[in-house]
Amino acid sequence: MNYRKKPLEEVPEENTAIWACTNDGCNGWMRDNFAFEHAPSCRLCHSPMERSMKMLPQLLNSNGDLKSLKKGISIT
Repeated sequence: MNYRKKPLEEVPEENTAIWACTNDGCNGWMRDNFAFEHAPSCRLCHSPMERSMKMLPQLLNSNGDLKSLKKGISIT
């Protein structure tokens, strides 16, 4: 029998703005357009994060700008 694997499509990558953890022992990072804060802290070790760039697959964030959303629920 012949088991041929189909060639995988190449996922287009782009240079993406990210937040990277400043702690040397932590590998935490997140995409900037998925961050809720203007200067987030690491969710893994709670250290400050610095802005950086990384080659990542393209993603579309349909939620828009998450940093401009109001936190909490308004009760009227």
